[in-house]
Amino acid sequence: MPRSVDSTTSFIRNFSSFKMSESQVLTHPTIKDGWFHEISDTMWPGQAMALRVEKILFAGKSKYQDVLVFKSTDYGNVLVLDNVIQVTERDEHAYQEMITHLAIASHPKKQGLNVLVVGGGDGGVLREVLKYGDAIEQATLCDIDEMVIDVSKKYLPGLSNGAYDHPKVKTYIGDGFEFLKTYENTFDVIITDSSDPEGPAESLFQEHYFKLLNNSLKEDGIITTQAENIWLHMPIIKKLKETCSKIFPVVQYGYTTIPTYPSGQIGFMVCSKGKTVDVTKPTKKFTKEEEKKLFKYYNSEIHEAAFVLPTFAAVELN
Repeated sequence: MPRSVDSTTSFIRNFSSFKMSESQVLTHPTIKDGWFHEISDTMWPGQAMALRVEKILFAGKSKYQDVLVFKSTDYGNVLVLDNVIQVTERDEHAYQEMITHLAIASHPKKQGLNVLVVGGGDGGVLREVLKYGDAIEQATLCDIDEMVIDVSKKYLPGLSNGAYDHPKVKTYIGDGFEFLKTYENTFDVIITDSSDPEGPAESLFQEHYFKLLNNSLKEDGIITTQAENIWLHMPIIKKLKETCSKIFPVVQYGYTTIPTYPSGQIGFMVCSKGKTVDVTKPTKKFTKEEEKKLFKYYNSEIHEAAFVLPTFAAVELN
């Protein structure tokens, strides 16, 4: 069973790595001549992303992955895991808002929502979940890597915006598989905020994981999961949709635009346990003034537009 962390009390953790980071000039193999380079011969061969670095804030290795945080000259602070950009302060909302609201806003239930976030240790999805206020009964986050939570709180506090201290939030440090095995028919929405299907996140793209998700959902429950890029990863997306279609009666692929992800686009598989649930249309609508106040990217029109695919992608996936 994953270890529970009481979110209403302060965390008491070993910050020796932080102290070490602050007392020496940091280096990292992905940063040369003042530029961070994101290169992967397996996930995006033949192309690369580069950001100019002002200062390295943290560089260390957790039990599971390489963790890097740097201050960029134009995109704010940046979190990198295993040499891959996870979030930047400038454009993170395009991802966090869409992976959250495509699920919650389309759920037919209006009140008493019990939401689980698997991964998402930076806290951005938690922040978005709490925007539903009294409609949320409880928000639970389960992340395997405590270091990601720690460095995000320290160097990217705007991501969670205090969400970890909210009375409705509970945090568990541990494996999402093991966590889900202990819950049946419990959650209305489950959001899997995973990195690419390599290393610790690979298991989150497999059939067994989606069976666990389905088992943990209540009636009409909805999941969203990070589902890669139509320009680079169509075979992965097709396989993921086929896998989800074996388990869920409703399966849709939607996407968002985000400049610091490979090719400027990332997608989500949005699935429902309820046969009549239409995840492409929001049931919870906000006024235009509420949207301007709450969101930087999401609105009810872009919710529906997210599922309108370019012709080549629609042919492949539909």
